[in-house]
Amino acid sequence: MDRTIALISLGCAKNLVNSEQMLYLLSEAGYALTPSPDGADAVIINTCGFIDAAKSEAIDTILEMAKLKSEGRLGKIIVTGCLTERYKDAVTEELPEVDAILGVGSFGEIVGAVNAVFEDKPVSIFTDNSAPVDEIPRVVSTGPAWAYIRIAEGCNNFCAFCAIPYIRGRYRSRTMENILEEAQDLARHGVKELIVIAQDITRYGTDLYGRRCLAELCRRLSEIDGIQWIRLHYTYPDQFDDELIDEIANNDKIVKYLDIPIQHINNGILKAMNRRGTGDDIRALFKTLRERIPGLVLRTSLIAGLPGEGEAEFEELCEFLREAKIERAGVFPFSPEEGTPAAAMEHVDFDEAQRRAELIMDIQAQVMDEFAASLIGRHLPVICLDYDEDQKMWVGRSCYDSPDIDGLVYFDGSGGEGKIVDVNVIAVTDDGNLIGEEA
Repeated sequence: MDRTIALISLGCAKNLVNSEQMLYLLSEAGYALTPSPDGADAVIINTCGFIDAAKSEAIDTILEMAKLKSEGRLGKIIVTGCLTERYKDAVTEELPEVDAILGVGSFGEIVGAVNAVFEDKPVSIFTDNSAPVDEIPRVVSTGPAWAYIRIAEGCNNFCAFCAIPYIRGRYRSRTMENILEEAQDLARHGVKELIVIAQDITRYGTDLYGRRCLAELCRRLSEIDGIQWIRLHYTYPDQFDDELIDEIANNDKIVKYLDIPIQHINNGILKAMNRRGTGDDIRALFKTLRERIPGLVLRTSLIAGLPGEGEAEFEELCEFLREAKIERAGVFPFSPEEGTPAAAMEHVDFDEAQRRAELIMDIQAQVMDEFAASLIGRHLPVICLDYDEDQKMWVGRSCYDSPDIDGLVYFDGSGGEGKIVDVNVIAVTDDGNLIGEEA
């Protein structure tokens, strides 16, 4: 079979894992994978449909592919993922250039879908989005020495502003045995850093084993030869317990970097958004984590302009951020999502939400600059990604930086793609990246 397939993966790391699984299935079926849709027999667009900006990006990408198709430079267009799951009828009716659509429970059906479109058959495949997680191998597209490892799918939190439970289904943990088997295979192929992901990793195991099992999973992942870093993403503040905190503190392979989305700090807003716990609970958790995990760097997600946020609530959030000095943060203006309770609640307009988001980022920029400056003179472990020919330096990520969302480290030395080396930080660039020399 000599047909060529390109794949465009949009959205989050969880979506990327699904894309990697589809790449594996297509490769095994004999299709040739190509990085560019221009000239390909088909393109698969794995979409995000979480917020307006993501939906717009997905639609724009589909329209770009439709233009290529109309010019005879692309064959078939197949759309998968969150956008199709959420807007199946709209995609079918408003984007006639699309030849096939699949929902989030149907990634495993991709080969049959591709085969069918090449026979000019209509394809629309939507299965249970709360079914057990498909155990499908992957073609890892990250690297050279790091990979995401997804430990669960779906979400039971039902935050009032979020459509994920409706799109991705209920929370389902993968079995520990399957996760460990995948991690061992990744390690055999040179992966040194595992980035543990799910919509909520702190609830891992509660549905399968009746208890929180993240600490145990981390312990067992750290026993795998070759794995040097374990990074924890999307932990939720209401699910931390002493076992997990102790494991993070005492396990040298767990990098001291925690992504804990809090969204806001005001009690009234947290309650209205169906977030568990109060602002004081978040303050107490952060204090505990910093006391018990030396050198901890925190990352969070914040939403400006949530329903109920007036000037007083907004100032409370700003004051909290000045005091808490969270080293890493993503800030987003409130996007009312169709079908969610928050969309029907009174809120400020988008321009005001955007203004507030920018003010928060001004606060955070100062915090992040201060933190970066504090690293000068320190030795940091850095995972080497590539050699930058323009800068004539190696480029990598420190233990305090996650891919695509945080900064980079540029350094002189012997480096080596995929190696983890110690770097002495000597300067900070204007955009917050670090400059150093290999120790």
